[in-house]
Amino acid sequence: NEAEFAVGSIYRHFASKDALVTAILDDGTERLRSYLDHQMAKEATPQDKVRCWVEGVMSQAADPDIAATTLAVLWNAGNLGQTLSSPPSASAPLDTLLRAPFRELGSANPDLDASLVAHAVVGRLSDHLWQDVRPSPADIDHIAAFCLAAVTGSSR
Repeated sequence: NEAEFAVGSIYRHFASKDALVTAILDDGTERLRSYLDHQMAKEATPQDKVRCWVEGVMSQAADPDIAATTLAVLWNAGNLGQTLSSPPSASAPLDTLLRAPFRELGSANPDLDASLVAHAVVGRLSDHLWQDVRPSPADIDHIAAFCLAAVTGSSR
């Protein structure tokens, strides 16, 4: 059975399309953050936690159905910057998960490093989504190695 509702009823819960898109982005980001947190908790080392985080973020481009939904949400969220003073961020809630592993890895500024890495990885995810290209295991290995090298200062 199809649910019946009037399109106007959506505006009883959301003041505008932007408010709806913001809520969808926030919900999706929180679901991904919760999933990543759960998966990372299973890992023993900070390096493995970072790799798990990268795999989880990039997995949003691995399945065509998830990729299409993620792309639609990111596209709509990108348009929010025109109407909101502070557009929602997909990377900010995710970067909090990297702070502890980065601290353990010796980062001098784990908050900033986590923010920079999250922006880079979400940006790379966006590239994969826009190009409709699934990340390969080699792509994910390279991204994880890059993130770890950026924090530890070691060469890849």
